[in-house]
Amino acid sequence: MSEYKVRPMTRKDLELAVRWAAEEGWNPGLADVGTFYETDPEGYWCGVLDGEMIASISAVKYGAYFGFVGFYIVKPEFRGKGYGLELWNRAMESLAGRNVGLDGVVAQQDNYKKSGFQLAYNNLRYEGVTNGEASIREGIGAITKDQLEAILSYDGPFFPVDRQSFLRNWLQQDGSTALASWRDGNLLGYGVIRPCRNGYKIGPLVADTTEIAENLFLGLQSSVRSGEPFYLDFPEPNEAALMLALKHDMTKVFETARMYTADFPALPLARLYGITSFELG
Repeated sequence: MSEYKVRPMTRKDLELAVRWAAEEGWNPGLADVGTFYETDPEGYWCGVLDGEMIASISAVKYGAYFGFVGFYIVKPEFRGKGYGLELWNRAMESLAGRNVGLDGVVAQQDNYKKSGFQLAYNNLRYEGVTNGEASIREGIGAITKDQLEAILSYDGPFFPVDRQSFLRNWLQQDGSTALASWRDGNLLGYGVIRPCRNGYKIGPLVADTTEIAENLFLGLQSSVRSGEPFYLDFPEPNEAALMLALKHDMTKVFETARMYTADFPALPLARLYGITSFELG
């Protein structure tokens, strides 16, 4: 008789889950594993059948009141057998008492609603090609260590709860570029671009105005050699982000449903031009 059990993931297990995510077309970053795992080492679960890992999910805790679900994958040959549901239930139990967010496949919204999730808005992924043109504008430069505390403070409103531990690692991932915009000593926005399995992703990208967001966007994509695919994920309610993507000849790849189990966080979506990650928010 087959034996199926749900257990916490090791970091090595997470590396496998990230490979599955790449195979599913989610295009994770090349250095994401370390940042993700260190954010909450107890926030990753897997389903194991007769000693083989066949399913994964993340249920990452941020502080005492928020969590985020991602990496919900069952190997294709084991789908439809109940293994994923058992894993899902264990992950959600680990987040009991918290407001939980996720970016889910739009077609699966009804299934998520059965677990108490409600749609807040959709997030969109757009793809473009880098042009390699130098586009660093006045006031924009690489984020330095002495600026880190200002960046962490500025980022606060853009996430439901404090995520400073996560962001410290995110800003320093191997191969990434992090830029900030300053004027008279005041921080006006910042953004990150990181290498992924296919091309690069910009995120987060947050700014006080669309002009500042565009300047950061241009600086980030110009840090990559010409002809590389790059991606920008943003909330659909931010029409200025959509106009920015279209202005630079980006095309829609897919969309996700951002859902929560409790009150929708009051995020400043009009200033959120690039989401950090569909996996951890």
